[in-house]
Amino acid sequence: MNIRIELDDGLDEIEVVIRAGQLSAELEQIQQALCQVNRPQLIFYKGNSEYFLDLADILFFETDGSRVFGHSRDNAYEVKLKLYELEDCLPPHFVGFQSTVLSIRGLSTRWKNPFQAPAPSAFMIRSSKSMCPVTIINY
Repeated sequence: MNIRIELDDGLDEIEVVIRAGQLSAELEQIQQALCQVNRPQLIFYKGNSEYFLDLADILFFETDGSRVFGHSRDNAYEVKLKLYELEDCLPPHFVGFQSTVLSIRGLSTRWKNPFQAPAPSAFMIRSSKSMCPVTIINY
């Protein structure tokens, strides 16, 4: 891997260009690491306490009036961001729709071909990040 930094006074923000012969797992790891650089550390609140939780433990975020809560398996924590701000700073496995931002890691597909899915148990999640047929895992 060759890394080169070029300074340009005319640029207002950092631009990263990666050149590669093909997409690889290493390239995806580099992209994920770069996306983490400007992502703020989320602070979760419950009562008078602050918590710094691993996002892998969060199943979904939802609004309740003007407040936003992140839900784990056992607890709900308030987050001091608006839902749209939250969606912008979360990893790609969180997708937003309506008044919820859902971790698709807490979901499971029950079918490989969405056209084979039984209608009552099927729904599609569409967002700017992804679209997939899913059903909720019982927890």
